[in-house]
Amino acid sequence: MPIQEINGTRIWQKRSNQERIVSAILWLITLSIIAWCWSIISAQTEWSFVKDAPKQGADLINRMFPPKWSYLDGKLLKAVWDTMTIATLGTVLGLLLATPVAFFAARNTTPHPVFRYIALFIIVATRSIHSLVWALLLVFALGPGVFAGVIAIGVRSIGFIAKLLYEAIEEINPKQSEAITATGASAAQVLTYGVIPQIMPTFAGLSVFRWDINIRESTVIGLVGAGGIGQALIDSINAFKWSQASIIFIIIFILVLISEWVSAKARNAII
Repeated sequence: MPIQEINGTRIWQKRSNQERIVSAILWLITLSIIAWCWSIISAQTEWSFVKDAPKQGADLINRMFPPKWSYLDGKLLKAVWDTMTIATLGTVLGLLLATPVAFFAARNTTPHPVFRYIALFIIVATRSIHSLVWALLLVFALGPGVFAGVIAIGVRSIGFIAKLLYEAIEEINPKQSEAITATGASAAQVLTYGVIPQIMPTFAGLSVFRWDINIRESTVIGLVGAGGIGQALIDSINAFKWSQASIIFIIIFILVLISEWVSAKARNAII
């Protein structure tokens, strides 16, 4: 901390005068950017609609109740099953594709820097594009349905799983691998007995965590035709059948609660 002497007294200060000036300038720049962004948002906002929003929201909720329980039939339950299928198979696909990418991305397991750069590009590319966009592209390429949803969820999961997994690989204790190498073991044996056992808890935890996330994303991608309960939701909204939509919202909420409970139990068992 800087020391300033005033009238012969040495005073400890958190920042020097120069640091305070720089901090003030940065705050001024930040507030100016916020004000500029707000002016753009305000200019493009129809405030009459915003003012009327509470009334419209109350009217929408009134249309949703009472829920149309008769809509809870076999067709809707199949959509729920499709959503669970998309989330589960998409997670499995993501794990299968992300695992080799993670080993290529980690500095201590990649065979060559070129492979690492390619793996890092894959991680960034798959994480940068939202699952809804992936689903939109794949529905256009593969047609609507569950298959496009599974691929979209799987591709989206690659970046998330691979990034956290390769960081775990880089943080392993190297002494275990060195001891196995000293016995004359091959690279595959070092990987099998020295690296994989150390990252298995992380791998298991990531699998459950990503499945939990994919449950939520699987309920959304149906809005663009990728199957699941989202398809039933967008059909009800387009037909202005709000009492049916309320049933779907309740089911989505229950699905999220179940996934939270399952993932919490699984993580506790792993830890």
